[in-house]
Amino acid sequence: MVFGYHLVWTAYGWWLPNDPRGSMSHQIASDVIAELGQLHYGRKQVQPAGWVIRKFYEHAAPVLKFDLREFSRSQIARIAESFAGTVRRQNYTCYACAIMPDHVHLLIRKHRDPAPEMIARLQADSRTWLLHQGGSDPMHPVWGGPGWVVFLDHPDDFRRTVGYIEGNPTKARIPRQTWEFVIPYDGWPLHPGHNPNSPHARAIRGGS
Repeated sequence: MVFGYHLVWTAYGWWLPNDPRGSMSHQIASDVIAELGQLHYGRKQVQPAGWVIRKFYEHAAPVLKFDLREFSRSQIARIAESFAGTVRRQNYTCYACAIMPDHVHLLIRKHRDPAPEMIARLQADSRTWLLHQGGSDPMHPVWGGPGWVVFLDHPDDFRRTVGYIEGNPTKARIPRQTWEFVIPYDGWPLHPGHNPNSPHARAIRGGS
């Protein structure tokens, strides 16, 4: 039973099909990108060192149609404004969000919208908002693709994911982020006062 989604996607150019970390792509459509390295479907079990990834994108940057997209602090703030509007309009419950210069993490509770639709809405709204605010070249792609989803089925998954997302900025040596559309994790789907012996609670604990 899925209770929430860890949504992840990158800015334009930052997760190519033959990324050294692996990808969800089955093929490489561009010959010049194919020359950068072999395709590996799925996230590699043993992840490469940071310098390997940096080297890969140093070689990738000159062959991309557009420059690698890196968000400035003002653009990050505008993206957050857009996310706030989307979360409010769609009535999403967001427990964590990190908007990095080259990628995004959000933790959103299960909703009537499936996870891919959530990503599509958030991407489309933020792309439009950046253009409206004059902070983006209309010809330059903003996002690098449909992203991916990690499905969460236990409160411990939520707590672990909240910590991981909140730690992203500090690991990258940028200021810790707080956004008005993010609320503290409340133990969903087991709120305070929930009967710990209910069938629902026992099912989440694995029948114990």
